[in-house]
Amino acid sequence: MLSPIGWLDGLSAALIVISASFFGLLSFYKSRKVEAKLLGIAGLMMVFVGLLWLGPLTDFLVVLITGNNIYPKEIYGYLSYMWVAPAIIVGMYLGGELIFPKLKRHIVIGFAILGVIFELFLFIDTANTFEKLAAAHPGKDLIDAQFNRASPTFILIAIFLLSALGFDGIGFLIKAIQSTGELRKKFLLLFTSTIVFVIAGALDSIIPPGLAIGFIRAVGATSALWMYLGLKT
Repeated sequence: MLSPIGWLDGLSAALIVISASFFGLLSFYKSRKVEAKLLGIAGLMMVFVGLLWLGPLTDFLVVLITGNNIYPKEIYGYLSYMWVAPAIIVGMYLGGELIFPKLKRHIVIGFAILGVIFELFLFIDTANTFEKLAAAHPGKDLIDAQFNRASPTFILIAIFLLSALGFDGIGFLIKAIQSTGELRKKFLLLFTSTIVFVIAGALDSIIPPGLAIGFIRAVGATSALWMYLGLKT
């Protein structure tokens, strides 16, 4: 039977996956109606970002149904982090289109190469990727994945988060300062979305399951909303 921390871990992961999927699909729908390309791209990114919490959500459902955690445990790591490369590639495309349209192609190609390298290390060198990949109390708590901070995957994730913060986050803030009226408001919403995601994602990866994770994920679940509001026409 799941412990209270296990329930909090699973339900908070479900909140992020559901909210990101909802606003992502809503963005797709809206983009078709108003022919807004960037809104559709943002919708795709929202879905990929939400799927970063597919590991704990799947483990939560497996424990509820079977009473045991995911086996083999490496599946948890794959389900959680295989979406990193698609998310960063689409995110850099979106940021490039809005901030540096002339450099967009080079930016996307560069991050696509880094994304492929990340995926290779994740799947081929899984044992070295995670310092911990286990539940504190099997069948009661969900699996906790903690990166080996000396592994290439951790270094690449740090690069991706810092790039999202500097390229998208700071870029959107600069655009907001340079703009006025409704356009400034939209860039501030995009800045808020990026900051919320980067901080929530970073803290989620280093803080063990507990009450703090529930709060962090509740805040992180709002990232898709701010992104949607910032790009909808």
